Amino acid sequence: MLGKEQQGRIWPHASARARHSSRKSGSFSSRPLLDRGSFAFLRARLCAYSLARPEKDYAFEGNFVLRDLIANGKLMRTISLPRGRQRLHAMPTSTGYEVREDETYDWDGRRRGQTPFTVLQHTISGTGQLRYEGRNYRLQANDTLLVLVPHNHRYWLAKGDRWEYFWISMNGEEALRIHKSILSVSGPVFRLQPATIDHLADCSLRLIKGAGSPGAASAIAYEAAMALYDDVFGSHAFAEKQSAMQPVIDHINANLDKPLPVAELVEISGLSRAHFSRCFAESEGLPPAEFVLQQRLQRAAKLLTKADFLPVKEVAVLCGFEDANYFSKVFRRCYGITPTQFRTTGMYASLGNHR
Repeated sequence: MLGKEQQGRIWPHASARARHSSRKSGSFSSRPLLDRGSFAFLRARLCAYSLARPEKDYAFEGNFVLRDLIANGKLMRTISLPRGRQRLHAMPTSTGYEVREDETYDWDGRRRGQTPFTVLQHTISGTGQLRYEGRNYRLQANDTLLVLVPHNHRYWLAKGDRWEYFWISMNGEEALRIHKSILSVSGPVFRLQPATIDHLADCSLRLIKGAGSPGAASAIAYEAAMALYDDVFGSHAFAEKQSAMQPVIDHINANLDKPLPVAELVEISGLSRAHFSRCFAESEGLPPAEFVLQQRLQRAAKLLTKADFLPVKEVAVLCGFEDANYFSKVFRRCYGITPTQFRTTGMYASLGNHR
């Protein structure tokens, strides 16, 4: 429930300030995504919910709800509802929209108690700082952070900076499980689609206005967790990772006869080493070094069968194996027989069964 000081804590002229901030920062555009004619053409395809209020269809990617959240002014709501008989597996604990300009804003993930919960915080404008497991991040507009408490992290506002954001905190076994899986893949900072940001803002705004019951509040929290899950693990995210890895795959296939250290692949990707390894494994199903080894062995199998005039030692060199004995060892581990046996027994006929 809101305390007395928080009830009605709506800053004066919030809408005007929000419009001014939007124009100044360039975060939002007053230009509509669809003109009247285009909207009329699409209207028949909208769901009933969208027909009631078209901008609430998150696929429009217009951040309409985010504008509503900002227009409500600076507000924090602590979610405190009567507990039911059953423990809910996703439950919001607090949410709100704030603009901070004081360096006293400082949260240490090791000093917020021992009850587990998560914080999902989206940066609208300004700059925040995050130190997560020894690595420093500078959070700017459109960056979203996700952290688990208790944990070794700290996020704060540096002196002279300004940080505008909204957040949703939640606990419960399922919320923690989902957010842990996202952290393991994407780390604590990521960029979300505009539609996802608006969806999360809508969840925050509905919680601020009052969920009404524990079940309703839990449903909104779970909805927010699933919106984040879809953005990180959805088909578009997979396609983006595949696309990002294509230059790396092309480089590997063009240089299988040369050393291919992971550091070289990381440089081509333009990502940090940890993020590259996660993205590569998600895209190709194998860690980078293991993928390179598999590609070398597949090329070796083709050369052994289609270029039978080449000695096995030369096949090894052409596939990046300087040591023929090591080549024979890893080839046998993969295909169950030596390269020479593979060439003479017709084992290549079942090559498609090996991955």
